[in-house]
Amino acid sequence: MSTAKGAARRAALLDAAERTLVGGGHGALSLRAVAEAAGVRLGHLQYYFPTRDGLLDAVLARLLSRSLERLADVAPGLGGGDVAAEPVPLERVITLLLAEQDDPGLVRVFVELWALAARDEAVAAAVRAFYGRYADLVAEQVRLHLPDLPEPERRARAEAFIALLEGSALMRSGIAGIASPVTDALISQTAYALLAGPGPTP
Repeated sequence: MSTAKGAARRAALLDAAERTLVGGGHGALSLRAVAEAAGVRLGHLQYYFPTRDGLLDAVLARLLSRSLERLADVAPGLGGGDVAAEPVPLERVITLLLAEQDDPGLVRVFVELWALAARDEAVAAAVRAFYGRYADLVAEQVRLHLPDLPEPERRARAEAFIALLEGSALMRSGIAGIASPVTDALISQTAYALLAGPGPTP
């Protein structure tokens, strides 16, 4: 089997796992259910992912990697790799993050992963590692915009920014249904102020 073909089959299995997670929640994510969703034999799935934990780790790693890649599209440095030497266009970043929350499937996947992290320490560790890296990158952008702030405040602002945006995903989604141009403007203005001080509403 070529590497490209194997990678494509692995990706298709992870797609099926995400569909299962969205459709049935983390409790429905069994190897047998994912194999059925993918239309393959259980043994075929286990060739790539011998255990449920291994499958979950792969799903989580891909989701979190995609999140950073999407940030990199508008903000080189926030998406991983070398941190940008200049401040990134924060209005575009905030707009992108809010737009992502309009995808109910993506929000549902993260809700299920957070629920699973509350029960599974391995998943929780992976989630913490992701948000730790995310906070590092955001804190660096705070430093570029507000260079006189001490490091602890930069970090606190970065973590508050992430908490604001992640919490808004639940509130703005169909789960809570609290979304309007006015609330979006206030979220954007608050997010901008955390990173760069008072400024125009993005």
